[in-house]
Amino acid sequence: MRDFKDLKVWRLSHELTLDVYRITKDFPRDEMFGITSQIRRSSLSIPANIAEGSGRKSDRELLRFLQIARGSASELEYHLILARDLGYMKNGEFGLLAARLVAIQRMLTSFAQAVRAKIVPKGADRGSTSPGSR
Repeated sequence: MRDFKDLKVWRLSHELTLDVYRITKDFPRDEMFGITSQIRRSSLSIPANIAEGSGRKSDRELLRFLQIARGSASELEYHLILARDLGYMKNGEFGLLAARLVAIQRMLTSFAQAVRAKIVPKGADRGSTSPGSR
C-alpha cells in the first residue's frame, strides 16, 4: 500500500482536475449534463483510480487501476478536443490542459511499465501480445 498523495502523477492529475472544473464552469448551461459532466467525470477518474490502485494490496491490482486511469486520460483527451471544436474553450485553455494531459499520460505509462516489470520477470512474457502491440 502506497500513499497516493506522494505520487507526482497523482498530484499533477489532481491539479488538472481542478483546472478542468474551473474552465468548465463557463461552459453553456445546457451542456451541464452533457459534455461538461463527461469532461469532469473523466478528469476526476484519473487521480481517483491512481488513489484506489495505490490503496490496494498487490502490484497487480495497482497496475489494473493505472490502466483504467490511462483509459480515462484518453477519454478526457477526446472530450477536450470536442469542447475546443465546439467553441466551448479557448485555444489557450485547450493547449494548457492538453499539454498537461500528455505529460500525465506519459507518466501513467511509465509508472505502469515499472509496476508490470515488478510483476512479470524480464523475458517471461515474450510469447504474449501486449496491449500496445495490437
